[in-house]
Amino acid sequence: MSAWPWECDPDDLLKGLPPEAIAAVEDLAREIAARDSMLFPDGASHSGDVPGLQRETRGPLIVNYLSDVRGERVVIVRVLWLG
Repeated sequence: MSAWPWECDPDDLLKGLPPEAIAAVEDLAREIAARDSMLFPDGASHSGDVPGLQRETRGPLIVNYLSDVRGERVVIVRVLWLG
């Protein structure tokens, strides 16, 4: 099993962030995608409840995201960098 992909919505969500913030978002998004792919191994055939909007905080980074379980992906919808 491989980790799900992740993406930002809108596509330009990370535009204007400093390089260290972008790197932090990318690292966290990969971690979330790997974790969620293990939490929901049925993926597209999942028939139960799915999580709504979620938040992760790491140091100066706050990320809001959706786990698109049936689409087998993570969608980053908001990033706040306090660094």
